[in-house]
Amino acid sequence: MVEVITFGCRLNAAESAQIRRGAEAAGLEDTVVVNSCAVTAEAVRQARQTIRKIRRERPAAKIVVTGCAAQTEPATFSAMPEVDRVLGNLSKNAPATWMDVKRAFDLGIGAEEKVAIDDLASVRETALHLVDGFEGRARAFVQVQNGCDHRCTFCIIPYGRGASRSVPIGEVVAQARRLSDHGTREIVLTGVDLTAYGLDLPGPLRLGSLVRAILRHVPELPRLRLSSLDPVEVDPELMQALGEQRLMPHLHLSLQAGDDLILKRMKRRHLRADAIRFCEQARRRRPDLVLGADLIAGFPTETETQFRNTLSLVDECGLTFLHVFPFSPRAGTPAARMPQLKRALAKARAARLREEGERALRRHLASEIGRRRRVLVENVEGKSEHFTRVLLARPAAPGTLVDVTIAGHDGRRLLAA
Repeated sequence: MVEVITFGCRLNAAESAQIRRGAEAAGLEDTVVVNSCAVTAEAVRQARQTIRKIRRERPAAKIVVTGCAAQTEPATFSAMPEVDRVLGNLSKNAPATWMDVKRAFDLGIGAEEKVAIDDLASVRETALHLVDGFEGRARAFVQVQNGCDHRCTFCIIPYGRGASRSVPIGEVVAQARRLSDHGTREIVLTGVDLTAYGLDLPGPLRLGSLVRAILRHVPELPRLRLSSLDPVEVDPELMQALGEQRLMPHLHLSLQAGDDLILKRMKRRHLRADAIRFCEQARRRRPDLVLGADLIAGFPTETETQFRNTLSLVDECGLTFLHVFPFSPRAGTPAARMPQLKRALAKARAARLREEGERALRRHLASEIGRRRRVLVENVEGKSEHFTRVLLARPAAPGTLVDVTIAGHDGRRLLAA
């Protein structure tokens, strides 16, 4: 049996499905793969803690570590006696990698062959394969882009993923058609820097072109959804596509902060006014749009006034779903060399942001009462068009779309009548 434990983003979740298939096809048994995340020091700590727990509970299992943290901190994981192999972030999706791992385990190759890390600096090729990760038969994640060409001062991810590269549009459309033919009701397009899609491909192709192509050529697909977007990169065709009803009215934005000086020190490419303007324009195109965002609290040099500018952005942009991170310095990034706030202060500000997010979520939930929504069933609950969790009143088969009336909420999810 192969178990894959996933940390981090939806892209990692999508790739975990490919990892599991590759490892099982190679014939690995009693193996645990930890697909790690490097976005914060806390994510790395949690991965290490999980590895130690696995070893205590399954002393005979083989433990393989891969993902962004393995790519950026291979020595951290190779030094752990619990770890049998450390694999790079590029090769983890290749079936041949897992055949090599199986061969190494069978031959009893020792610690001198423990680490196999990719040279991402030399990777410029367009991704030649698609990774699809499934939540039952309901939803599939399709990776259409990988890597990032930007260098935000707080971010280690470009060092774990390499340069931006896109899957050709025809391959994505063909994969979407295959998934739809096999009963997938919702496809989520994922990438490290999704709105950079197409910049490395020949011709004037952007993410909007891809969205329109899928909607046009896979008419039987009921729902298409996008993962995190950088608002400054959203192209005009994608903005136009927001009016398409099969493109779900939920966007998650990489905003990070709401103060111009902090945004500049983060080396972001937008200002506060740009974020507000984007949200207004998007809602004019799709009035029922629900927005989420990534926000960082306690960035180096952040004052109370600057933090309040981020806090007030929740209302000014009309955000509903927040992913809040207390700033975590990552070795090798410019922000790690800036004057740091006390960790306790960063955590306290993150808590205040989360409280604001909870209030925003409750407002959204209350506004949904009495409305009819179409829910994609996952188990005893599902997701509405706006990616809001809905607890079903009656059982329904996973992967089906059911129309319900919203009767109430419990502070976290909607309750169907």
